[in-house]
Amino acid sequence: MFGNKKANDDPQQQEAAKRSHFTFRVNLIFFCTFFFFSILIVRLAVLQFVEGSQLKAEEANNTKMDTPIGPIRGNIYDRGGAPLAFTSSTQSLYFRMESDQKKDDVITLARKLEEIFKEHGTPPNNLLGAAEIIKEMDVGYDLDKNTTTAPSYSFVPRRLKSGLSNDEIAFILERRDELKWLEIMEESIRTYDNGPIAAQLIGYMRPFSTAREPNNGLPFYKNKDNTKGYLDTEYVGYDGIELMYQEELRGKNGSKTYPVNASQKIIGKVSVKAPEKGNNLYLTINKNVQEVAEQAIIDQLAAAKSTSNRSASAPNARAGYAVAIEVETGKVVAMASMPDYDPNIWNGVVLTSEYNRIQPFINNGTITSAFPDYPPAELKNHPTSVVYVGSIIKPLSVLIGLNEGLFGVDTLYNDTGEYTYGKDNGSKLTNSDRASYGYINAADAIWHSSNTFMSAMVGYKLHQKYGSQSADVWESYLNKFGLGVPSGSGLPRENAGISEFKTNEKESMQSRMVFASWGQNEKYTTMQMAQYAATLASRGKKLKPLLVDKIETYEGQPVQTMEPVVMEETTFPKPYWDSVIKGMEKVFVTGFDGFPYPYARKTGTSTQSVGGKLIDNAVFIAFAPVEKPKLAIAVVVPEGGFGSWNAAPIARKIFDAYDQYYGLDGVPKGAKGTAEAP
Repeated sequence: MFGNKKANDDPQQQEAAKRSHFTFRVNLIFFCTFFFFSILIVRLAVLQFVEGSQLKAEEANNTKMDTPIGPIRGNIYDRGGAPLAFTSSTQSLYFRMESDQKKDDVITLARKLEEIFKEHGTPPNNLLGAAEIIKEMDVGYDLDKNTTTAPSYSFVPRRLKSGLSNDEIAFILERRDELKWLEIMEESIRTYDNGPIAAQLIGYMRPFSTAREPNNGLPFYKNKDNTKGYLDTEYVGYDGIELMYQEELRGKNGSKTYPVNASQKIIGKVSVKAPEKGNNLYLTINKNVQEVAEQAIIDQLAAAKSTSNRSASAPNARAGYAVAIEVETGKVVAMASMPDYDPNIWNGVVLTSEYNRIQPFINNGTITSAFPDYPPAELKNHPTSVVYVGSIIKPLSVLIGLNEGLFGVDTLYNDTGEYTYGKDNGSKLTNSDRASYGYINAADAIWHSSNTFMSAMVGYKLHQKYGSQSADVWESYLNKFGLGVPSGSGLPRENAGISEFKTNEKESMQSRMVFASWGQNEKYTTMQMAQYAATLASRGKKLKPLLVDKIETYEGQPVQTMEPVVMEETTFPKPYWDSVIKGMEKVFVTGFDGFPYPYARKTGTSTQSVGGKLIDNAVFIAFAPVEKPKLAIAVVVPEGGFGSWNAAPIARKIFDAYDQYYGLDGVPKGAKGTAEAP
């Protein structure tokens, strides 16, 4: 017993025991570590080489889902900041396609919605029929024709109606289970001045899905390089300024990001990236001057229909067009295309009856073809907005004749009232009412609007000088003044007009030039005529028509200010200009009594055959003041008869409005004769 105690108490043995235990523990730790690392390595190998593909697939299904948010479009203001087109909030009804939908169920839903809209909607936004609702659903059914086609796309909700009333919202939300596949969403829509103001100039918007359609879409939207990130449900510019400045106005998409699992269930917080707002545009037009121009056309059409004055009577005139351009800047202060319509109708389903009604005059008649407000079946019997320029061409005819040395400013011509030309002098033309003016010079020819002077001294002599090339020479002069070529405004669908003296091969070249010399062989737009008038006013300086004054960010920071652009400058000797303007100052017009400024003008009565009968179009150009022109105006009233009676009075009202807000002498007269415009 004592021996054992001594052994255990031996310090050396105790130290050896401690070392043995320590070594064991260390080995045990190393072994455990090795064991666990071996398991980890094996598990990593299994994850990578055995389960890797499966886990990657799960990762793909357990990720984030982005839902784009449409951009907030910039606003459009007039020159002084009055809103003309702006973005506002509304509640819209959307329809979502699902795989279990049956045709009969969709039709039943559409008919139920028709009843809801009719009973709970607000007029006139409550007249959608089941057939029109199904068309907007785009499920491939046509209720009217009882046909089935493939839907345009399946995964994007369709907007059925915007601007829901409170009653509609409440009724639909209370019956969610019954009204399947519907959802109400708050969104931004385009709202236009309720005037409306400059409807065709500002344009309108349509869904991107419509704008890129192969058949009815627009080239810009069909090009995928132009539309990266565009949403099928977003509305895009389809005409006018809305289309011309689509990229500046649109802004950029935002997004909602949802973390989702393999079952597409949201498993975390939603993050939102706000959309970027588009830029704001300030147009060159003045809302007040524009309103005056539009109302002046409406009033003149009414007067022409009801008057007992044979000279002013034009009972078939139902359309009118006017453009006013600042001579020094090229800024368009008014562009009226009448009749017009309310572009707010595009914020939802457009009734077929309403679309058919406005279709003839949706186009901007000041830059392209538009029709008057007649039933579709009767349109073939009425002229479009692109008419013969008539006698307003005569100032340029005289300038061409003088510059080509065909006569001088004091050369006299004996105007007997008729002129014969052609083979064996077998063709004859006369002045209006067969009036004869005796011996007249160039200025007198403009004053009296002598057809015979223009024919004998310009058209005939130009053909004598250039023969088969005379049409090319004539065209080159017209182009310098904005006729026969696009104005350069940049507006979509702008028409270059029709230079019939170039294309009418049924007539001899001599005959073509004779009629072209007094405006009966060239059809041009009101915009072109206004640019021509402004070029006359500036004595040969053709400016680009400006429609946008400046561009700012949505928050009001400057982006771009537009400056005048001289497209071309034509020089003639001063006596030539003086002679032409002297003649223009004497032209007889109505509606300018008491006008306080000297002004130059030219009336026109362009005659054309439409529907088998001859009709007269009223045409007019003018600029004022003569010495330092500020404003040039062109007015066209198809079937309006004499330009002095049914076009000139419209121009007078536009001049007065401009004088009030800007001043034809540079001093705005204002509402109370003050030096500031209201």
